[in-house]
Amino acid sequence: MSDESTDQPREAPERPDPAPSPAAYTIGLAQINPTLGDVDRNLAKHHEFIERAVFEKVDLLVFPEASLTGYYLQDLTDDVAMRVDAPPLRRLAEVAAQQDLDICVGFIEEDDRYIHYISQVYFSGGRPVHIHRKVYLPTYGMFDDMRFVGQGRKIRAFDTRFGRLGMLICEDFWHISSPYLLWQDGAETLLLVSAGPGRGVKPGDDYLDTTFDLGLTHRMFAEFFTTYVVHCNRVGYEDGIAFAGYSGVIGPDGAELARGPHFEETLITARIDPEAIRWKRRSLPLLRDEKPDLVLRELERIVAARDR
Repeated sequence: MSDESTDQPREAPERPDPAPSPAAYTIGLAQINPTLGDVDRNLAKHHEFIERAVFEKVDLLVFPEASLTGYYLQDLTDDVAMRVDAPPLRRLAEVAAQQDLDICVGFIEEDDRYIHYISQVYFSGGRPVHIHRKVYLPTYGMFDDMRFVGQGRKIRAFDTRFGRLGMLICEDFWHISSPYLLWQDGAETLLLVSAGPGRGVKPGDDYLDTTFDLGLTHRMFAEFFTTYVVHCNRVGYEDGIAFAGYSGVIGPDGAELARGPHFEETLITARIDPEAIRWKRRSLPLLRDEKPDLVLRELERIVAARDR
């Protein structure tokens, strides 16, 4: 029998300290005008914007969709496709790492079976941390993605020194399931990149129909998912198509933190504070009350009914 009295209060076991929240950091959006099919010229522009980002004390620099190759490639797709360890990407990763800068770059990826994808790679410390392959390939209006590239098959969040992030490419974030999956997978910040055209100019207004619609969508994502939403869109012209720019950052409360101009190259910066997510989720516990098991069950029922 122990000498210790049974009514003696026991000392509470030590609990490990909770993992600290990532510190606030500065994100930069490289709203650039890539040259169609000219990887060398686009590589030089990437280096230029890395220099600008370092001067502005940016911690994470995001480039738009297909930033290293241009977007409307069609028959040029095969000529510019590359592996993630190709020299242009490797050089960018190394230069960024020397400046303690994480970068997110768009390119046409070729896998080990020579299938091509519209991909976005996240580099940190000179290494690829995550690659997202565009899942939804539009075939309407000016778009003909599916004719030239393959479909991505995964939508997953990933861990970085800035917390858990998720990436989507253009058409991906017009499908509500995409940001929903990243939210459920733990993403605290959504990185959305695009080669989005500008349409619907309205005299006297400072927006286009397309960018106004995107602004509403991004604000909805930010508020519903209580996350930061970061959107980097390109500018310039390809085959008569004007790309709109208007990149921006939305906070987890739906407030606009930064906004770039239409049609002009620029570097946009904003401060990301993970504490803002914490406070928003305390007051609006949508994540806590979400029912992914119910969603899964009902989707299985719906898909099964379609297959009958």
